[in-house]
Amino acid sequence: MAKVVKFPLSDNTRIGYKRVKKRKKVNLEDYGQLNMFKTPPPEAKVVEMRTHRHESDFEYALSLDEKGELDKAKEFYLRAINAKDSEADAYCNLGIIESEEKQFAKAIDSFTKSLKADPRHFEAHYNLANVYSEVGNKALAKIHYELVLEIEPEFASAYYNLGLVLALDNQFKEAIRVLKKYKILIDDDHEHVNRLINSLQKTMLSHG
Repeated sequence: MAKVVKFPLSDNTRIGYKRVKKRKKVNLEDYGQLNMFKTPPPEAKVVEMRTHRHESDFEYALSLDEKGELDKAKEFYLRAINAKDSEADAYCNLGIIESEEKQFAKAIDSFTKSLKADPRHFEAHYNLANVYSEVGNKALAKIHYELVLEIEPEFASAYYNLGLVLALDNQFKEAIRVLKKYKILIDDDHEHVNRLINSLQKTMLSHG
């Protein structure tokens, strides 16, 4: 029977979810598409109804989210999604709220829809990995952390959480390698990471 590696609580806590803080604006002309709002034809009329002072529903949802008004934030993330306003970002942040409410099936669905809108949305990959880790699916968590690092190789939090997943899956040597990479990328105190690495090294020795 494989041994279960137990770490001190402070060392075995994942780095949490990552909200999208800024809109990702896409220039349609970069993709060979005409930007219809650059020079609108005379007959075109754009009507916008705003119930807030923010530039967009997504930005208003984010401001509500940051203030902890989560039910209203969800409402405006959904409005943003329906309006195709920062759709991938809105699904990603909506999924975080659902994750924190322990609605993991809904969260997985939201993060998956974020990735459908933008397959290289690294925050959605990262948050989806956190959910899979939370529910004990180490294999899928590992895949999505690794995808994050393909897209954003300097994203330190993904190295740390991937290291924990590898350690809990008894892949000690690989976990140590990944955690050492995390140490290189962060500026703060390495004490807790060093304790974790030392624990893994001792476990490797005990396994022979």
